[in-house]
Amino acid sequence: MRLLRRIWQLLVAFFLGRRLKQPVQPSGAPPAPAPPFDPSKREVRNSPRAERAVAALLWVGAACAVVFAIRYVVAGRDTQLLGLTIGLCFAFLAAAAVVAGKFVVPQETAVEERDQLLREQEVEEVGQLVDEGAEGISRRKLLGAAGVAAGATVGAALVVPAASIGPAIDHRVSETPWFPGRRLVDAKGKPYRPEDIEIGTFYTALPQDADPDDLGSSLVVVKLPQNTLRLPKGRETWAPQGVLAYSKVCPHAGCAVSLYRYPLYQPTSAKPAFTCPCHYSTFDPAAGGKLLFGPAGRALPQLPLMVDAEGYLAAQRDFPEDVGPSWLLTKRNPKGPAK
Repeated sequence: MRLLRRIWQLLVAFFLGRRLKQPVQPSGAPPAPAPPFDPSKREVRNSPRAERAVAALLWVGAACAVVFAIRYVVAGRDTQLLGLTIGLCFAFLAAAAVVAGKFVVPQETAVEERDQLLREQEVEEVGQLVDEGAEGISRRKLLGAAGVAAGATVGAALVVPAASIGPAIDHRVSETPWFPGRRLVDAKGKPYRPEDIEIGTFYTALPQDADPDDLGSSLVVVKLPQNTLRLPKGRETWAPQGVLAYSKVCPHAGCAVSLYRYPLYQPTSAKPAFTCPCHYSTFDPAAGGKLLFGPAGRALPQLPLMVDAEGYLAAQRDFPEDVGPSWLLTKRNPKGPAK
């Protein structure tokens, strides 16, 4: 126990920079008087070069904040550039603070008395320090303008990412690359035919000649016996030859729907279903993606399919409802409810 206590004392002494053998003043003894505050000992510096350097660093930091905000709005996916610009912004602001503290503002070394919580004399001295804080600074307007610009732009850079909270100011969330006639292809770009889709097998499909990383690009495709389909009214033509396509993005939290349950023995097995492996939301492909189980708040969006003139699977039109996690859909659905 004594050994642990000694180790703790050594650690405290190391971090606080104190000596263990320093004599301890008795608790009843009055504290040693501190030297009185002497304003004449303040070291006032007048360095126009340092002031210009501080202003330049503040302006450069403000410019980095502006670049961050613009880049976030225009191309928010470039996280490396975003991190670089906001990092440089804070680095330049920190450098400005260091230069100002070392070469611009008055320097003073003093020991304050702490035997009372508040003294009127100390309050007056603090006010005097505030008033004299700008002594020796010849370019106050320049530094003030640079400081205001830096503060405003950094504040804007911190507020701009709020655009990611919801799609109310970004219509791209409700757009997908699917349009009438766009074919379904595999990961290598080969178009699918209805006969390529086997019953009991799970397929991933992408839009031909489109960005596969778009939110609405990826699909899950399966084939079911047509006599087992129970699609909602109005979707009778959405599953040519029993082939169905649904968004691969779970409407709960945006995870990938990557599990497919298909019965091997009909009398005892559960019916076919998609499952999100993250939170176990389960959807019925035969019933238009109806939610069977889990925290998702709505059905899995279904893409209307058709077979084009050359015999390939293609989209009849875009999704009739928004694709993506439900917490993104904080605005009114521009496409209307699913049919």
